[in-house]
Amino acid sequence: MLCCMPGVAFVPALLVSWSSAAFIISYAIAVLEGHVEPLVPYISDTGTKPPESGVFGFMINISALLGVITMCIRYLLIEKQNETSHFVRSSCNMFSLCIGLMGCIGMGIVATFQELAVPSVHDIGALVAFGSGVVYITLQSIISYKSCPQWNTYFMCHIRMAISVISCIAFVHMIVFASKISMTKIDWTPGEKDYTYHVISAICEWMVAFGFVFFFLTFIRDFQRFSLRISTEIHED
Repeated sequence: MLCCMPGVAFVPALLVSWSSAAFIISYAIAVLEGHVEPLVPYISDTGTKPPESGVFGFMINISALLGVITMCIRYLLIEKQNETSHFVRSSCNMFSLCIGLMGCIGMGIVATFQELAVPSVHDIGALVAFGSGVVYITLQSIISYKSCPQWNTYFMCHIRMAISVISCIAFVHMIVFASKISMTKIDWTPGEKDYTYHVISAICEWMVAFGFVFFFLTFIRDFQRFSLRISTEIHED
């Protein structure tokens, strides 16, 4: 018996749409409830207090799961392409997958441990999520170049690498300016101490997050050419 599901482009499409909705919905609820200022709060700030904390935790955990599925399919796709082209070592492909899965685990930690409740664990999860994510998309950009021109166009590779570079620069600035902030709070107002550092760091955080979103958006075309086949054998005595 052969069960065939042609094309898996819906997986990265669902990841992109769900993750975008998670950020936007949590932000909208937090602003409407008066828990954060509308001007660029940290993403985690929009999921700290109820009711938005429940929505944020649930949706980000689902995003992490969709991320795992997307990365695993991406790994299988590259392995399949590599059977005929031999453009990348299998160990490099596996390493990229492991880094990506670490980022998904970090997302789960961020969603589970609230910023003000367990700040140290939350910050570690955020660092793992963003750091691993930046490394993952950079590795995937390099792998994409190696697969040219048979499996990718150079134009698409340039887009992926541009997103990776911008995300990497934003990630570094996010860490640098966040390290200058001397207090942990979510209700920032203009003019107070460290406010400028907060705004710059928060802008960089949103840039990295949506950098991931746009990067996974580029996977949709690749996934259209890939099918998952599950075969089952029936043995008769």
